[in-house]
Amino acid sequence: MIPRYQKYLFGILLAASLVMSMVLWQLRERAHLRMIAGQDSAPTHAPEVAPAEQATLLVASDSDGSMLAQVHSLPLPADPGSRARAVLGKLLDLYASPDSAHPVPGGGSSVTQVFLLPAPEASATGAASGNVSSPASLGPGTQQTGSQLAVVNLTGAFAASHPSGIETETLTVLSICDTLFANLPRVTQVRFLVDGQPRATLAGHADLTRAYLAAEAAPADGTRR
Repeated sequence: MIPRYQKYLFGILLAASLVMSMVLWQLRERAHLRMIAGQDSAPTHAPEVAPAEQATLLVASDSDGSMLAQVHSLPLPADPGSRARAVLGKLLDLYASPDSAHPVPGGGSSVTQVFLLPAPEASATGAASGNVSSPASLGPGTQQTGSQLAVVNLTGAFAASHPSGIETETLTVLSICDTLFANLPRVTQVRFLVDGQPRATLAGHADLTRAYLAAEAAPADGTRR
């Protein structure tokens, strides 16, 4: 003879099991519906890719200290800052390739950002002596022209691994300036940051405290010696 309290206990456990089964079934159905809804809301088209365009890169050579213009077809975004970063990324990819005439490790990921700011009018004469105001110091009342100041933010790893030497560092800096001016003619001045901070030199020699005049640095015929 089963005691009455055991019958009650068995009934309670059975009812609890049935309730738990129903709850689990409902949770399963809801998860299935959420999964279907997620699939329905997923994009049916592949994300748009920037169209390929012609870009001119001023590629340095260590053998004779020259720079030669090379035309490459690249996917270039419409945004000027992103466009400048894509062009410089390709330039540094060339330098990181095994057969590079100007071997520099790092590649395109070494350029994290390129900021394009209105160039201060007063710095046109001061740039050559390195007295161009920094982007943070440009006040709302500063007189500005249609020309632009490009601020190129490089990674610390790129600067740390760059070969040291006045000529090789200068070639890297000037090829970046020349390439920016060749593809964005409004860029007349270029400054450099490393990991978002000012840095004295690239790898011990090339001055990064000054602003470079891109228009004057760019060779007229696409070559430099």
